[in-house]
Amino acid sequence: MSHLIRHTPRSVSDSTDVPTLSRKHPAQEGSHHIQQGESGAGEDQIQYLETSDASLPREWERISALAIKHLERCVSLEPKVLQGDDPDAIHDLRVATRRLQQVTDLIYPSPRAGEVRKLYRGLRRCRRSLSEVRNYDVLLKHVEATLARKHTARREAWEAIREYLIGLRAAKLEKSLRKLAKANLSDIYIRLKEYLPANGGSKPADGITDPDGARQDLPLGQFYQRISEALSSVWAEFEQEIAQSRHDHGPAVLHRTRIAAKRVRYLIEVIQAFDVPGSKEVLIWLRNLQGQLGDWHDLIVFEDAVIAMIADRDFLRDHLKMAIQIERLIMRNRALKSILEMKYFAMVQDRTGFIRTREWVRRMVDSPAALFAES
Repeated sequence: MSHLIRHTPRSVSDSTDVPTLSRKHPAQEGSHHIQQGESGAGEDQIQYLETSDASLPREWERISALAIKHLERCVSLEPKVLQGDDPDAIHDLRVATRRLQQVTDLIYPSPRAGEVRKLYRGLRRCRRSLSEVRNYDVLLKHVEATLARKHTARREAWEAIREYLIGLRAAKLEKSLRKLAKANLSDIYIRLKEYLPANGGSKPADGITDPDGARQDLPLGQFYQRISEALSSVWAEFEQEIAQSRHDHGPAVLHRTRIAAKRVRYLIEVIQAFDVPGSKEVLIWLRNLQGQLGDWHDLIVFEDAVIAMIADRDFLRDHLKMAIQIERLIMRNRALKSILEMKYFAMVQDRTGFIRTREWVRRMVDSPAALFAES
């Protein structure tokens, strides 16, 4: 029987007006690259050691290793998140849950058995419990950056916005942390890890038995088939949203496009972990696109927050002049949104970017084994 032996070190714009709001840019998040017997500085080291009767394909062992890596990343970040004062930890935990779900989607594709479905729902609850807090962290970071400038126009308005956002974050944080604790990430870790392939001698060497007792073989052909089917599905959704966005520039459509781009990106990160030719270039394009849409989304969230602020009757009565200043910031914000929308449409019409990415995706969907063989 083949087993996975792991050696893992423990660690658990505009100078006077509204700046372009951006999260940690997707290109800075990097991709998880696993190599046999080596790792970069500061990265988890994952080694694959063969036993004499190995029968689980190496590709499935690597998928299992990726899943365990993301599981351990989630558990190591949870204590930092529960402290409530580490915006980077909140962001990193949300990213880790997305990456974990993407990897395990290949092992347990939809429709999933009852117990696995519960574990997936738990991961989603962990991530969604922190979404609003994450939004406030992004906004506060850029409000602080604006106030740090020596010559910031409408400083009084920016200071009022900062205090307002701090209050919103504090009110939301307590509820969010209660939801995160209730999701019980440690229990998800234990239960999901038990049902990963090549992670324990009680399981069949060439497959898995899911928590509901259903037997699932994992031959090499199944790996390529699931890669192909998963990529075909997420790419079709992504192209559909892009096509819709050309006719409807509304926030709901562009938001769906942003989410679809994330799903494609996280799946291709899994493929890139195998050094598949072309995957690195595709990821660079996707991260840049996601960065544009992420900045646009942050401007949407900013506008919604400050509109709610000045819509308060008491605030408007007591701070009428400041409300007028904030309205001017909103108009500047809308101009920046239009610029980002134009950049997005330029990217999806660029033959050297979108068309090349689509051609690579089609090759991977049609002949995954051939492309993996080149890695």
